[in-house]
Amino acid sequence: MSKVAQYHLHKFKPQKLQFEIYDLKSYLQKNRDKATVPHSHSYYQLIWFFNSKGTHLVDFKTYKVTVNTIILIAKDQVHAFDKLNETEGLLIHFNDSFFMHTEVDIFLKYSIFKTHENSCYTLEENAAETGKTYVELIKKELLNRNEFGFEDTVRFLLKCFLIRLERIHRKRQPDKINANTANRLRFYQFKELIEVNYKKGMSVNEYASLLAISSKTLNTITKSIADKSPSELITERIVLESKRLVKFTTLQISEIAFKLGFEDPSYFIKYFKRHLKMAPLKFRNGS
Repeated sequence: MSKVAQYHLHKFKPQKLQFEIYDLKSYLQKNRDKATVPHSHSYYQLIWFFNSKGTHLVDFKTYKVTVNTIILIAKDQVHAFDKLNETEGLLIHFNDSFFMHTEVDIFLKYSIFKTHENSCYTLEENAAETGKTYVELIKKELLNRNEFGFEDTVRFLLKCFLIRLERIHRKRQPDKINANTANRLRFYQFKELIEVNYKKGMSVNEYASLLAISSKTLNTITKSIADKSPSELITERIVLESKRLVKFTTLQISEIAFKLGFEDPSYFIKYFKRHLKMAPLKFRNGS
């Protein structure tokens, strides 16, 4: 496997609705060989399990699946289903275009779709019933593709569902989540910039400049929200991608180094060892 397989949603059909919903059991019966191997998507995925069957791998963490487990897979995140055949639930796929880049959308994109933290939710009965109502409304709307406002209706119904999940998330971590809203928005804008630029070797000052704030202000924001400095967050993203490429591909270490913007492979090896306390090949071999 020279690279992590990445799948796309209507990549060459931009005129199509950038959204799909599937019955999970049927989807896995059709795509099991691909779905059970670690892979990524260029779109977002919401997986809702209706029964307690097996586990699900997201990057380097394995989640136990229980009734009404929801796992949110961010764009480019590596994940895999297990090989069980009795999994029931649903899948929702949607592209970046479904986020409208309002403040609420930015919060949803970088709060509940996380690339480093827990992205697994278990819905209580009332929340599950509400979620199923939104899903049924979406399914009905998908039958009205020629009606006025069809795409916006699907988008808003999905957004309502994601807002419900964000509210659950906020109840779990009220102190951090409800911190200064302006700072939190700026924090997620910074995270978005990291996603676009982390392979370019940009400095904290350059990121701060793109946000039209000082590096000192950026440091204050990231410390208050994540208890980490801007440079730590940038490093965290580089290390995550390093781990993905080392563990889930057969690329040479030198190829991975160049892919991540390191001009000298030996420096990348030192960088990897410094942050993970082991050499890349040792990490790849699981020893």
